[in-house]
Amino acid sequence: MHVDGRSRRSNPSDAPGPAGPGRVGRPATANTAQPLISGRAELLASTLGMLHGRTHTVGRSILGLAGPPGTGKSTLAHFLVEEINRQAGSGTAAHLPLDGFHLSNAQLERLGLRDRKGSPPSFDAWGYVALLRRVLAERFQDVYAPGFDRALDEPVAAQHVIRPHTRLVITEGNYLVGADAPWPEARALMGELWYVETDDHVRDSRLMQRHTDGGRAPDAARHWISSNDHPNGEYVKAGRAVCTRIVGDWDLPPVPDGGSVL
Repeated sequence: MHVDGRSRRSNPSDAPGPAGPGRVGRPATANTAQPLISGRAELLASTLGMLHGRTHTVGRSILGLAGPPGTGKSTLAHFLVEEINRQAGSGTAAHLPLDGFHLSNAQLERLGLRDRKGSPPSFDAWGYVALLRRVLAERFQDVYAPGFDRALDEPVAAQHVIRPHTRLVITEGNYLVGADAPWPEARALMGELWYVETDDHVRDSRLMQRHTDGGRAPDAARHWISSNDHPNGEYVKAGRAVCTRIVGDWDLPPVPDGGSVL
């Protein structure tokens, strides 16, 4: 696997670089000097900059947020979307979570993946890439995106909407840094990809809360973290270098629905 996550195609047009008219920007390759973003003010300034900066292509850009389970990706995405819409106008930004592309429990049972829910093969990754492509190509119709209901433990259709005037779509998920297909294709559609970094002890505490809030007994929650969340997180950490920026510790706002951070 390539640490920079790019496919093996040798087409010169696939080289990373700043976006131009009609060309989708893509995250930089492995970089040991990734800029660190910390604090709400800097996060907002960097995100608002994508509305007018070099990564802004054909009227709409995609910002990706990646990181292991429990880093706060969904909470950060909610915060950024709400703040951008407050400052730049309703519908300027929209949320498109990878979690909406979880396979249903019925499909996981069919594939023998029920006990590996949340791992890379338990997502409709190709469907996710297809929707990202449509987000960049479709400018005159609403684009609906699925979400995930933790109470139901199932994906939910059309929970999110990208309006024709939406200029920034924030997508987040564990595996956006993955080296296996189709994750490099997903990254090629993003103007930037930020890695959300959180101390492992903090993540572990959040994951325990998430699983016990969801109905698991503490022992079962601990087993799930050890057998599922931990290996998934290590897989994600291996792809950190493909991200364009690192989001350091920041003050998480309250989660809108009272659930645990993701």
